[in-house]
Amino acid sequence: MRRQQTRALIGLNAVLLIALGAVSLTPDAGAQQNTNRSPGAYSIVGGELSSGNANGVYVLDSTNRELILLSWDNSRNSVKFLGYRDLNSDVNAEPTR
Repeated sequence: MRRQQTRALIGLNAVLLIALGAVSLTPDAGAQQNTNRSPGAYSIVGGELSSGNANGVYVLDSTNRELILLSWDNSRNSVKFLGYRDLNSDVNAEPTR
């Protein structure tokens, strides 16, 4: 009985070792490939949206100069992405009337 348990544990360890090797050798996910991006410094502000009776959350990444707008969708019980602004392009844009 003891010998079977030892063999089972050795087999399980071998399977786990192979799985660990497979995971560590796979390429990075697409979101992890952008190495030029700095870690963000985030500020979050809640506010009323101009459309309807809803509220939103503005998330500002001051390090990478990006702003996103999120709201809560009660029907789906999830966060809804509403918009994105690249603040660098806004600063460098030509003024228009």
